[in-house]
Amino acid sequence: MSDPYAAQPPGPADPPATHPLYSRLTPRYAPPRPAHAPRRAPVAAPPLRLAPSELLRGLAGGALLVVGLWLVQAEPSVRLDALFATLAHLCGLLAGYGILVMLLLMARVPAIEHGVGADRLARWHALGGRYVLTLCLAHTVFALCGYAAHTGTDVRAAAVGLMGYPGLVAATVGTALLVGVGVTSARTVRRRVRHETWRAVHLLTYVGAALAFAHQLSGPDLAGGALAAWLWTLLHTTVGTLLVWYRLVVPVRQALRHSLWVTEVRIEGPDVVSVVMQGLGLDALRAEPGQFFRWRFLDRRLWRTALPFSLSAPVRDDTLRITVKACGDHTRRIRRLRPGVRVLATGPFGAMTAHRRTRRKVLLLAGGVGITPMRALFETLPGGPGDLTLLYRAGAADQLVLREELEAIAAARGAALHYLLGPSDGPFDPLAPRALRNLVPDLADHDVYLCGPPGMSRAAAAALERAGVPAARVHSEEFTF
Repeated sequence: MSDPYAAQPPGPADPPATHPLYSRLTPRYAPPRPAHAPRRAPVAAPPLRLAPSELLRGLAGGALLVVGLWLVQAEPSVRLDALFATLAHLCGLLAGYGILVMLLLMARVPAIEHGVGADRLARWHALGGRYVLTLCLAHTVFALCGYAAHTGTDVRAAAVGLMGYPGLVAATVGTALLVGVGVTSARTVRRRVRHETWRAVHLLTYVGAALAFAHQLSGPDLAGGALAAWLWTLLHTTVGTLLVWYRLVVPVRQALRHSLWVTEVRIEGPDVVSVVMQGLGLDALRAEPGQFFRWRFLDRRLWRTALPFSLSAPVRDDTLRITVKACGDHTRRIRRLRPGVRVLATGPFGAMTAHRRTRRKVLLLAGGVGITPMRALFETLPGGPGDLTLLYRAGAADQLVLREELEAIAAARGAALHYLLGPSDGPFDPLAPRALRNLVPDLADHDVYLCGPPGMSRAAAAALERAGVPAARVHSEEFTF
């Protein structure tokens, strides 16, 4: 689906607060709770979360240990072949460690997913993949040059000679597989291939990692030291166990335990539907408002792909709900689902939850179908009358999704709800700093949760920063499939 904000600069002017662009719902206050209302069940302890800074420090510490391993075994020399060889060993060790890091980031470990966020992990994975490929290629070039200098042959003869060493054929195949995965992951290439094709190619990363590990065990930096080889094997075993557990065992166990199936597909607006699913013991999932699952509908046209969608309502009565806008082949097929279709749900994932909150007052800013996680947060974030404000950006009133629910929540909680209606190329920019401050006068004292199309999210984040909201208090998460 096209993103109008991606090609349009911010509007040239701010509309006045009374401009009809703003459709405002006057807050009402919730009635007192009846004395006989049943008590809520005790809230479970929050899940373990690893902060981004903690994860980065841990990964950096591991890289320093790898460099230390190289330094302990390096033999200083001024000979050209020895210099090339020691650089090849350093690049090889760092590349092997980098492959493990890439696998760990995508292992879907809950403490990492819930603390760092799936979108940030994906960005780190993509960025780290470039460094890993660079290190792999540098390792290859330095090894070739070192062997050529040692034997006094050219690079071609050196390449043929190196193939006779243990593990070199495996290393070559592994490197070729990783390069192939990197090429298909490039933005220009990935846009032209089907998601299923890209995913199948991406699975070759595991084969490449296994071949690289076999090569490293037979290499000079590990084969000569039993302790180093043992630690390297333990590290690979740990990451491999996490991958198998959280990407295979946990999803299968959840599917068998919770038995999810579709109970209703409800039309919410133009090209927008809500899918209601029921299961068993869903409280055990500990899903929080603002999080998402990867859904695999066991329908003939959908079962091949796991689709990431946020919960559009809190989990209650063993029921889950998502709200989906048709913007591609898979999402268009969802509206044709029938009750009774089985569902495999993996998750929950995401870090855009209440734990990120640092201020009493909260602004929820949504665009388009990005209202889905905001609606769940709007209902559940703790706060009294006047603490919560929801701004909902849409092109026109008929594009507002879940409107009746939002207005009922606002009225019951004494929260403010504003609809920012109008085309993105109109004369006024409803997301300009002054416009935001007109609607939320004490904006700088708020935490902001942001969800919408990528272009709208970037424009809103920049406007919020100019309006005085620190970037650390703007919480957003994007995911694609």
